[in-house]
Amino acid sequence: MSLTKENVVEKIEVVNTWNIQICLDTVIKENSVEISRSRHRHVLTPFSSSKDSDDKWTHTDTDISAEDDTVKAVCNAVWSDTIKNNYKQFIETQEI
Repeated sequence: MSLTKENVVEKIEVVNTWNIQICLDTVIKENSVEISRSRHRHVLTPFSSSKDSDDKWTHTDTDISAEDDTVKAVCNAVWSDTIKNNYKQFIETQEI
């Protein structure tokens, strides 16, 4: 009996211009026959943002180094400087 486990990016969606939604399936196979599949979803944005007590914003680039190469390519293509600036402006206008 040979069990294998693989992670497969099933879907990548761009939502609201800067949100990248990823559907990642974990597939378990026994003797090359799929016996189990589970789905995990997560969303990436260009930055994690925070505001300090002086109302100064800090925007830290999202670390995508652990993502699948296809996800990295989509993030790098979508998150242009214009999109990043628009995202920062959007975040800074939200009430916290």
